[in-house]
Amino acid sequence: MPTIVPKPLFPRFFYNHLRTLLVLLGALLPAMAAGQPTTAARGLPTLAPLVNQVTPAVVNVSVITPAPMEDNPLFRDPFFRRFFNLPDRPQRKEQAAGSGVIVDAARGLILTNHHVIKDAEQVIITLKDRRQFPAKLVGADPGTDIAVLQISAPGLTALRIGDSDALQVGDHVLAIGNPFGIGQTVTSGIVSALGRSGLSVEGYEDFIQTDASINPGNSGGALVNLRGELIGINTAILGPTGGNVGIGFAVPAAMAGAVMAQIVRHGEVRRGRLGIEMADVPQELQGKLRLPSLDGAFVTNVEAGSPAARAGLRQSDVIVALNARPIRTSGELRARLGLTPVGEEVEFSIIRDGSPQRIRTRIAPPQASGDGDARAVAQLPGLRVVEIERGSPLAEKLRGGGLVVAAVEPGSPALQAGFRPGDIIYAVNRRRVQTLAEFQGLLRAAQQAPLGGGSERGYAISLLRGDFNLTIILR
Repeated sequence: MPTIVPKPLFPRFFYNHLRTLLVLLGALLPAMAAGQPTTAARGLPTLAPLVNQVTPAVVNVSVITPAPMEDNPLFRDPFFRRFFNLPDRPQRKEQAAGSGVIVDAARGLILTNHHVIKDAEQVIITLKDRRQFPAKLVGADPGTDIAVLQISAPGLTALRIGDSDALQVGDHVLAIGNPFGIGQTVTSGIVSALGRSGLSVEGYEDFIQTDASINPGNSGGALVNLRGELIGINTAILGPTGGNVGIGFAVPAAMAGAVMAQIVRHGEVRRGRLGIEMADVPQELQGKLRLPSLDGAFVTNVEAGSPAARAGLRQSDVIVALNARPIRTSGELRARLGLTPVGEEVEFSIIRDGSPQRIRTRIAPPQASGDGDARAVAQLPGLRVVEIERGSPLAEKLRGGGLVVAAVEPGSPALQAGFRPGDIIYAVNRRRVQTLAEFQGLLRAAQQAPLGGGSERGYAISLLRGDFNLTIILR
């Protein structure tokens, strides 16, 4: 008896369109629940009301920076310059464009990326209504790539800061910015992943990954949810040409907000120390340590006499939560500790030999410098350092010695480069330094040699800030 296959009531393309419509409606449900209208007069689903609500808070950031001129030795000769009637300090200017987000309309505070405004001589903010205002730099934090600007302007619109900790992979998001300097642009996508790190040698990273199109110029722009809340600051692109390939990254709003709070209060982010070293949980130790999963940060070393040691933390402890918030990786713990103000009490939830415990301690100030007067560094104007005393515990930790940053002059090139008081410098281009003479010698040599084997000259300075190793790259 032949098999009878029933014919579908509707062609296959009908089901495909129906499925697409259901996905779109599913994306709009959160906005509908938040009271956002989602249907235009013509009867079609739309995100236009949401976009109209949030885009006035996203601004264009125009930055003017000095451009280095060709290093001709004749230009250094004052006689040659006067003979040919050249200006004393020739400089060309370069202009770049980025994005920013107004988060406090009353005070005119704007969040953007540090790399957008780095080395800026002038910053101009352009609002959606085309009004332009000069911006003042309140402060910046290279470690998280966040900067805070301020303008004085009436009638500003600010974005509410949402709960980025509540994000889940699959949540719908919009990215708003100024790609390629062409003007404000809105793209859509979903949260592709959470807790991404390892994109920079310098930063405190806990990125949101999204497939919403992010291109050059989007940096500093807004990543918003369908409630119209800011949940991230767009900051990075991962692609072979620097353009969108469906992988973009944003600093979570919780991190950006914590950075802004410290910058507004202190002008910078003040990071302290606990005295621990950590790594991701090794898979081969999960059974031995009787861990329910590989989530957490594995303590590899506890510095004697440190706040962590006094609180009772031990090597091989696994930190699974900080202040009752779960920890997935050592990078996540590192980022969150890096934003905890000096003097604040923290509570760790740990697993030790299979048993859960809680430990409280306080974030301590950075380690004090050794004896001796602070001395200026000619190659880094505004930086003053002290040599670490030979034989001290800090010198032993650094395998011989190094330099402590004693002071950084406000507005100086050293401050703009990212140096902060309390930083401990221990290498230039991966070569160890123990004295000021060695440091200056390596800086002079690095100015003549290409960085990383390329054609561009510069140097990478390795330093310790609190418990964490950072690298500041100067070109």
